Order: sequence, then C-alpha cells, then structure tokens
Amino acid sequence: MVSTIQSLLVLAPLGQRMDNFGVNTRLFLDLSYEELAQEVASLGEPSFRAQQIWEWAWKHLVSDFSAMTNLRRSLREELSHRFSLIPFEVVARECDEDGTEKILARLGDGATVEAVFIREGPRRTVCVSTQVGCPVGCAFCATGQMGFVRNLSAGEIAGQVLYFARALKAQGERVSHVVVMGMGEPFLNYAATRKALLILNDAHGFDLGARRITVSTIGVVPRILEFAAEGHQFNLAVSLHAPYDSLRAKLVPLAKKWPIAQVLSAAEAYSLATGRRVTFEYVLLRGVNDERRHARALAALLRGKLVHVNLIPFNPVPGLPFQPPDSKSIELFRQELLAQGLDATVRRSRGVRIQAGCGQLRTRMSRGSPTS
Repeated sequence: MVSTIQSLLVLAPLGQRMDNFGVNTRLFLDLSYEELAQEVASLGEPSFRAQQIWEWAWKHLVSDFSAMTNLRRSLREELSHRFSLIPFEVVARECDEDGTEKILARLGDGATVEAVFIREGPRRTVCVSTQVGCPVGCAFCATGQMGFVRNLSAGEIAGQVLYFARALKAQGERVSHVVVMGMGEPFLNYAATRKALLILNDAHGFDLGARRITVSTIGVVPRILEFAAEGHQFNLAVSLHAPYDSLRAKLVPLAKKWPIAQVLSAAEAYSLATGRRVTFEYVLLRGVNDERRHARALAALLRGKLVHVNLIPFNPVPGLPFQPPDSKSIELFRQELLAQGLDATVRRSRGVRIQAGCGQLRTRMSRGSPTS
C-alpha cells in the first residue's frame, strides 16, 4: 500500500513555472516600491503607474504581467521582457494530515530551499527561509548539516509568502502570519531579510502587519541592535537552547562569538526600543538540556525581563543523535519555569509525519529518498 505521505509527495513543478526567468530578466519581487518607481520613470511612464503595478503584484497577487489589465499592452510586454514575477518553481510538496504543507522550491540558479505553510485554527502561517543552507551549523538542525551555499534575495524570501498567498486567495483566504524561521540565519542575510519584511509590511501592497511577522535569530548581536534601532514593530525571537555558554557552544557553534550575556543585553535593547516582548526559543533535547537544573538556570537568566519562553520538543532528524524528551519531562520543565515567574508555553509539533523541520525535505531529496 502507498503511504499517505508518498501519495501527497509530488516530484514535478506545481503550477507556478519560471517560464520567462532567465539571463535577460530580473526578479520583480526584488524591487522595493522606490526602486519600482525609478524603473517606471526610466520607461517614460507617469508616476502613478508604479502604484498600479505594485498593487497588481502585492495586493492582487497576479503571477503574470498580462493580468495587469489597466496597463497598456506595450507596457505589459516590456515588463514581461524585463522581469519575472515567479521566483521559483516547486519541485516537491508534502502535506500532513494536520494541515501543514512543505514545499521544496528550485530557484533560478538551480539551488533549492524550503518553505512551510501551517494551518492552525484561524491562523494561516508561512515559515520562510532566508539562505540556501546555513553557516551556523547547529548540532541538532538538518539545515546546519548541509553547509552554506548562498543568501536569498529579498524577492526570493518574500516570494515564498506570495506562493502560499496565491493559493489561499483561490480559497477566499489570506496569509495571516509570517515567521522567518526556515533555512538559514536571517541576521546573517540582514539587508535582504529586512527588505523582504518591509515589502510584506507595506500598507499599499501585501499589507501584513508588523506584529504578525516574527524574525528568529540564533543571536547575531550586532544585527539585533541594528534591528532595534530601526524601531519597527516586528516580533523578535532568539534561539537560546541552553542556559550555559559551555553547553550552548556545543549546540550552536556561533554562540562562541556572542556569549549569552551579550545576546540577552541585545534582546533587552530590542524590547526597550520597540516595547515588544522578545520570545526565547528553547529546543528540548532529551538528556542534553531538559533537566530541572537547566530550567532553573534558564529562569535565572530571564526572570524580570519582558520575555516569553517557547519550548520546542525536538523534531527528530534522521542521522542526528538527538531525541525529544517524553511529554512528562517537557511539562515538568515548563512547570519549573512557571514556578520561577516566567511565561512559558510548549510549541505543538506540526508536520511531524512529513518531517517539517527546516532542511529535512531538501536533505531527503538530495539523497534520493523522498519519503521516510
């Protein structure tokens, strides 16, 4: 019998093809509104055309310039010659019974990245990647095992959201939240990540509120401080994973560069500058960082700060020597944090059947084993 996962896995491009993507075209989604206005001016068009084109792409979500019917045909043809509205083609897709969907997207240069859609209650969340691979190399992460290839552009990042937004629009729905928690470290690709967030947040286009967008970082201190100085209302999540520098350095090699004290100081600066609560993410690994002493040490670090702790039971990765704690241990860890005065929740595992943790589908596909 063919398994549920196998029957939902598609090993062919799905719907959105990069028909005009090539050496003579640029990715339209890489343009900010100001850059689009400059392009429009260079074509000798009136300035209001920029707003029309912007709305077609980011509000009406069209995937072809020919659909921009209030533009004259010659302008549509010129835009089609210069730009592509499709940042990638989907070469594999998996769906879980819980409503989670993961895609593997092939970019214009052949590199592949993942994006995940999560349907939970009224929320329609897209989790996006910011890099092909990742330079951080976290010991428990599938993406970290594949090394770093390149940064994504702003359009390649925002385009992951657009892919799912177009599908939801056909169902009369829209994306409600975006989490930048996929492949890569967003703050090691800061300029493109920031640009993508501002495009998605633009009130005249996609119009997703800043407080509905969360960026997760392993703790790149200089970029956290830069993010704070800009004063936007985006949510910040910091992946801590250990209460001691010695243990954290074993799990997160980059932690050797920025000790926990510096990370906490930068996070507090973000809270002070924005008034936003910072989420600290903590992946629970059985026998590694899940004991009561770890919970007490974590509470001692965070007590009295404007924070929330998101406990994440490890999503097993084939080939890695880690397992999640049992449900009793997870709850005891949470209760210890609560007793110490912290706000703590356990993230419900989503997409376990399809191994929705970042990097897992790409890894399986590269090994020629699309199903587990």
